[in-house]
Amino acid sequence: MLLNPLGRLHVGVVSRMCTAFKHTIDYSKVPKINESDLSEQFVRGSGPGGSAVNKNANCVVLTHIPTGHVIKCHTSRCQDENRSRAREMLVTKLDEELNGEDSVTAQKRRLESNKYKKTEYKKKKMAQLKSEWKKREGLA
Repeated sequence: MLLNPLGRLHVGVVSRMCTAFKHTIDYSKVPKINESDLSEQFVRGSGPGGSAVNKNANCVVLTHIPTGHVIKCHTSRCQDENRSRAREMLVTKLDEELNGEDSVTAQKRRLESNKYKKTEYKKKKMAQLKSEWKKREGLA
């Protein structure tokens, strides 16, 4: 029995780290974009939206000069949001081209696939156990 200096019983607390994410996504290979490598144009968008689309040049056409990739983004009425989304889309496209199976989207796809396979395995196992139980109990 352990006593602390005050003569009270010492109870140790065991702590463990929470491992919520067994598989983490590796963002270290994601390419960085230099602003000097980009050519940016603002054009009028197309599609529904009325005068907000017809009069304002809030569609962003982003060109990555070293690779020649062109991204056109007109998901929002706000030019700043379209600029940031176009850059995100360009980074994603470059990541997929350069890293292939190690790209962030491929890693996410792989994790989702593994998760789906595990749930399907559990479903099959439970169905098998249930059918065996029914046969054993004479219900089937």
